[in-house]
This record gives sequence, structure tokens and C-alpha cells, in this order.
Amino acid sequence: MQFVILRAMLKRINLDTFRKYVNANSVGGIILMGCVLLSLVIANIPAGRSFEQWLNTYVGWETGTIGLRFSILHWINDGLMAVFFLLVGLEIKREMVEGELSTPSKAMLPVIAAFGGAILPAVIFALLNKGTATASGWGIPMATDIAFALAAISLLGKKVPGSLKIFLAALAIVDDLIAILVIALFYSSEIHLNYLLYAGAVMILLVIFNRLNVKGLWFYLVPGLFVWYFIHHSGIHATIAGVLVAMTLPTTPDATQSPLEKLEHALTKPVNFLIIPLFALANTNIRFEASMLNGLTAPLGLGIIIGLIAGKCAGILLSTWAGVRLGIGKLPRGAGWTHMAGLGLLAGIGFTMSIFISLLSFEDPLLVAEAKLAILVASVLAAILGCIVLRTIHRKKMA
Repeated sequence: MQFVILRAMLKRINLDTFRKYVNANSVGGIILMGCVLLSLVIANIPAGRSFEQWLNTYVGWETGTIGLRFSILHWINDGLMAVFFLLVGLEIKREMVEGELSTPSKAMLPVIAAFGGAILPAVIFALLNKGTATASGWGIPMATDIAFALAAISLLGKKVPGSLKIFLAALAIVDDLIAILVIALFYSSEIHLNYLLYAGAVMILLVIFNRLNVKGLWFYLVPGLFVWYFIHHSGIHATIAGVLVAMTLPTTPDATQSPLEKLEHALTKPVNFLIIPLFALANTNIRFEASMLNGLTAPLGLGIIIGLIAGKCAGILLSTWAGVRLGIGKLPRGAGWTHMAGLGLLAGIGFTMSIFISLLSFEDPLLVAEAKLAILVASVLAAILGCIVLRTIHRKKMA
């Protein structure tokens, strides 16, 4: 009898450990990295051509009035990534209502740091690529990849203050909001006002549902599909629909689970363990060629690498220093300026959003491939350097 009880306890312990492992922030980053490596392998073996052809296979349907026939790659980048942006929008709204962005005192320093960390990399890229065919890619080094950055800092465990992780999360959320605005304003095609008006009418309906405190998720998700369709056909990038719909979902500033939080919890695992890895699998299939290495030292590659590593770190440090000096906010509890330098380096992991903007920036496949390679190199270097800096600080404290 005791053996049976012990075995049951061990099973429960193992299950609890597994659940904690699955729920850890690092898991999404590990799966993402696995898909990146798999995609790179597939692209450089004979099967790579077949995989590329499959991605370009058209699925869906269309009639004289409805157009929903796109390539599989298009469905991933414009369809599934809209769900990713929906989750990002939910996180932004929740943080604004009850989290790290809910009060001016909490929000100002991460917001200032995010703007500094977005503007300086864009300026560096623009200066290095001024007057070239790659000048339009200035938005590429602006972004921080939430999944990878939080995975990297989570792997350090208790070696970094918990407040630093919260600061990085808040910064990355604001950073995503900046990237969303950049995509909407600067990386959208010809605008069709009639579709925008249709989308606006549906959005008004969603706002009315919110005001009436309608809590059924389907009252928001079904009209949200129409918002996606109309925005897609309007010329503004369809993924913006995810953020707009997210902002209409009701939430509460107390412990009561709101529709927003229910949807956020429902989407977290599918997005982190399926959608983002699938995006990486489909979009990092870089076929390596000798000529591509030259792209790392060309204005495009240098703009991305220097922008993401040096630009992000310097931008975050300078803007945070200015905010502290002006009395706008304080450094995260238990963190010093060397911690902020390590955080700034980790914020240079631009992977998902940077690749996304590179796809919108260039039509030339070679430029897109060179941009992806530079993003990959910069993100890996930023992760390694950031972890080294933060580990070194911990070792010195323990010595």
C-alpha cells in the first residue's frame, strides 16, 4: 500500500515538474530556436526546394466579391501572425490596466527606455544605408523579440533581480507597440478607404459590446475575423487587426478573471509553442551562399547588426539615464547600470519582429535573405553578450 502511495506521489511530482517546465518562459524560446535550426537545415539540403514550393502553394477560396486564396506562407505571415499580434495587444492592454504600465510612475521609465532603444537603432541603420537600395529597412533593428529576450533572461534564473525581468517585459511590450505603429504607418501598401470604413464600422460594434460589458468571447472574435479581412484588403498590414481587436476586450483592474485574461491564457501556449515557431520555420529558411557573407559587412548587414547590438544597448542606457536624472523614474529594485547594460544587450534580440519587418521592407529575395542572416547573427550575439554581462555581475557579487 505504501509503495502504491509513493508511486502515486512520484507521478504527481513528475507531472508538477513537467507543468512548471512547460509553463516556463524559456520553453517557448527553446522551441523557437529548434525551429530556426530546423529551417536552416531544411533550406540547405535537397528537400529545401520542395519545402519552398509547399510554402508557395495556394490554398483557400475566392469569388467575385470574396478573396481568401493565398499561399501557405501568406496565411502564416498575415493570418497566424495576426493571432500573435492579438496576444501582444492583449498583453499591452492588460499591462496598461493593471500591470507595469498602469500608472505613470511605473510606466514612464520602461516607455522612455523602449523609445530610446527603438529610435537610436533606426537612426544608425538610416545613416549607414542612406541613399542605397536598402534604406527602406530602417525599421528592422527597432524591434525586441519578447519570446527570445524573456527566454534568455529566464535561463539566468536567480542570477538577475526579478525586477529586471519585469522591466524587460514592460520594455519589450512597449517596443512591440512601437513596431506595430511603424508597420501601420510606414510599411503598408496602397490604402483602400472603403475597406477601412468597413473595418471601422465593425470596430465601433466591438466598442459598443465593450461598453455594454458583453463578456462572451465570440462576440469579439467573430467580428474580429471581419476586421482582419477588411484591414487585409485595405492595404494596411492585416496583423494590425489583432491589436485593434485586443484593445476592445473587457478587462478589470482587480483579481477577477476578465474576458481579456481568459483569451490571453488560452492563446499563450498556442502562440509560443506553435504560431511563432511555425513563423520561424517558414521564414528563416536561408539558403547559404558565399556571396551572402558579404552582405554582413554591407550597409544592410552592418545597419542591422550594429543597430540591434550597439544601438539598442546604447539607446536604452542613454534614455534610462536621462529618465533617472530627470527624476521621472528609478532603476529596477536591486539593479545597477551594469544590469541595465546587460538588459540593453538582451533587448537587441530582434528575431521575430525584425524578420517580419524585413519581409515588408524588400521585394528582392537576396536582400531579404541577407537581412534574415544579419538578424540571426545579431540576435545570437546579443543573447550571448547579454547573458555574459549579467552572469559576470552575479559572479562578482558572489565573490
